[in-house]
Amino acid sequence: MEALIVLEDGRIFPCRSFTGPGEASGEVVFNTSMTGYQEVLTDPSYAGQMVTMTYPLVGNYGVNADDVESDKIQVAAFLVKEYQPSYSNFRAGESLADYLKLRNIMGVEGFDTRALTLHIRTVGAMRAVISTQDLDPGSLVGKARAIPKMAGLDLTRSVTTRHPYLWEKGGKIPCEKELSSGIWRCRGMKPAVVAYDFGIKHNILRCMEREGFEILVVPSDTMAHVVRAMDPDGIFLSNGPGDPEPVQYAVDTIRDLLGYRPMFGICLGHQLMGLALGGSTFKLKFGHRGSNQPVKNLVTGRIEITSQNHGFAVDLDSLVGGSVEITHINLNDKTLEGFRHKQLPAFSVQYHPEASPGPHDAGYLFGQFKRMMK
Repeated sequence: MEALIVLEDGRIFPCRSFTGPGEASGEVVFNTSMTGYQEVLTDPSYAGQMVTMTYPLVGNYGVNADDVESDKIQVAAFLVKEYQPSYSNFRAGESLADYLKLRNIMGVEGFDTRALTLHIRTVGAMRAVISTQDLDPGSLVGKARAIPKMAGLDLTRSVTTRHPYLWEKGGKIPCEKELSSGIWRCRGMKPAVVAYDFGIKHNILRCMEREGFEILVVPSDTMAHVVRAMDPDGIFLSNGPGDPEPVQYAVDTIRDLLGYRPMFGICLGHQLMGLALGGSTFKLKFGHRGSNQPVKNLVTGRIEITSQNHGFAVDLDSLVGGSVEITHINLNDKTLEGFRHKQLPAFSVQYHPEASPGPHDAGYLFGQFKRMMK
């Protein structure tokens, strides 16, 4: 089915929909992973974005019930060079097209994804509209320019859990008790961790469970006094979508809790911790999205290949000379990838140590969090 991708600057990409008629809008970005499209689709950090995969053939291994990172598809649309309807994998339960159609998510193919990626790298990530219904470029440019810009958007409220839950054996157990120190089932046997859900991925929870933690996931706006009443052993700050600066309520809470218990932040959680420590953030030109980002650990001197998904970063210069030590740097553009506090038990990284998809070079950080709690 004929479709158009139209960017806010007027660039047009004729394409085909492989999911039927429809129209979608959002910030268009690209991901350089060669596999893991189902994990990408369900990552809450992609809320409000239309994702272009740079790998040319997508759909060949279908989708399954296990490789999901949240309870639903989070992307606004999915853009590929060539969709493969004939899938082959012993774990697959359905095709990618059926998976998207059932959830009313547009998927398009048959255009030059390299040209779109190069354009984004040159001029930056931008708003766009995809449509099979309106094929008037001028009309679609107007619609694209009417989309709210990503800078200034608090998207965590749209993806966070509405109610606290315990994560156990790979699943959610709703909390039936009052949020107090009596909430923990394994107190004294496992480190008790309160995980703030700013858009948390399931594989983060799986990794923490494998590390031996008891995990209670709480909404993004949970107040500091509620966490103190539960008396956890550690506090985790998750990944999430959008601009960190409007999430001021979380910044204030993190500032209140710094030093109370060991704290570990990932991605958006890293940015929020940076703001809580007096740093500043900025929007990257086209972001870091993929499973092949080289990061240097300045503490060990080792190079780690990491999985990343973010469009904002903490300004390194805003933290230099203060209370933190810079621990990780991105080798592609020298942006900040990790820091730790010099006196307080708190550290964070911009990338995703849980990967999914991606390499496992940084999985040691969950053990580092565990040792900090001990």
